[in-house]
Amino acid sequence: MTTLLAHIRIKPGSEAKWETIMADMVHQTWTTETGVRRYEYWKGEEPNLYYCLLSFDDKATFYRHQMSPHHEGHDFAAVLDGIRLEYLDPVKGAGGDLPQTVDTPLPADADADLKTAQERFPLTIPAWWSGRA
Repeated sequence: MTTLLAHIRIKPGSEAKWETIMADMVHQTWTTETGVRRYEYWKGEEPNLYYCLLSFDDKATFYRHQMSPHHEGHDFAAVLDGIRLEYLDPVKGAGGDLPQTVDTPLPADADADLKTAQERFPLTIPAWWSGRA
């Protein structure tokens, strides 16, 4: 399982364009991908701050999402002011129905897209998560 929270800041005046892109991304993701557990966008309290909660069956499924034609086909540079991906892990007994985030190795025969995504979005397991049962 791989779960993330994307902290997304968009350029002022880009709200409508951003939300149109996000609606398309959600539609395309749910209709063309498998292994997606969560894919939701939220507005934050601060102007131009959005969040995306993403959860996938595994790291390779997340990487395939990131490299998909519908993900790569949007002009994010026109609307994004910044993005930070934060990997998440559910709290045992209080984390809903999502399993732990695990950094599984890519298969030995991983293609170029998976290797590129691994370089761009390395999965990090913080040391303080090590006590999880």
